[in-house]
Amino acid sequence: MAAVVLAITLAGCGAGSDDKPKAGQDPSSAKSQGDAPKPQAPSGTPKPAPTEVLASVNGEGGMTLTINSAVRDAGGFLTVSGQFKNTGSQAFASTAAWRGNELTGSGASVAGVTLVDKVGKKRYYVLRDTDGRCLCTTGLTVIEAGQSVPFFAQFPVPPAGTDQVDFTMPTFATATVKISG
Repeated sequence: MAAVVLAITLAGCGAGSDDKPKAGQDPSSAKSQGDAPKPQAPSGTPKPAPTEVLASVNGEGGMTLTINSAVRDAGGFLTVSGQFKNTGSQAFASTAAWRGNELTGSGASVAGVTLVDKVGKKRYYVLRDTDGRCLCTTGLTVIEAGQSVPFFAQFPVPPAGTDQVDFTMPTFATATVKISG
């Protein structure tokens, strides 16, 4: 009997966190509060490209920015996500401007992006964690020719009456984005 209790106890100890978000939980909150969001590394199997395109703008050096979603999350955030694509013939390594005036430990990131609510006359900046790191994609240093890289950035949620914002990313044209949720 003691062996059965010991086996059940040991099996229960191995059922710790698998770092997967639970149903309805924001993936960015699945990690501990001290962890910064990590950029997705390319995997062996290409993921299908998002089908909805809210906006697409061109930047310098053959870079294209496509915004696929701008969603109000249950936690009071607005999460904007999409992808960068290097349509040029050479690697793009000028991502430093995308950080904006970043002075904290986020490093290479998209922390320089802002949203502007023209109707409410308010500018929104990327949210930060308790250590001052951006709640956005980090680790973007070089994007190879032809490569697509996903991105996200979280902002304070605009008022419920605001249904679109201007998305401004350094070195890219401004894009008007419709908010859902």
